[in-house]
Amino acid sequence: MTERSGWDGLRGRRMAEPGASDAYDATRRAFELGAAVRTMREERGWTQTRLADAAGMTQSALARFEAGGTVPTLVVLERIAHAFHAQLVVRFDETTPAA
Repeated sequence: MTERSGWDGLRGRRMAEPGASDAYDATRRAFELGAAVRTMREERGWTQTRLADAAGMTQSALARFEAGGTVPTLVVLERIAHAFHAQLVVRFDETTPAA
């Protein structure tokens, strides 16, 4: 019989797998992008349908993006920025290498 472990044990084993850290970071970035769009939309009092129409996409695609379920292309991000009358800014930040 195998010993069962909790979430922390499972997460630790999965994060030790090759590529897991990169996949986790990509998922985090997708979630953060979606959350930023949702915040901007809600601050304007817009529905998902209104933003989706203005950006030339479907409401369901926007909902998936806002939930962090998809990684948008730069073209999609530019269309969303245009719908908000905002500027899309993409930049690279220096990181401190791990010792």
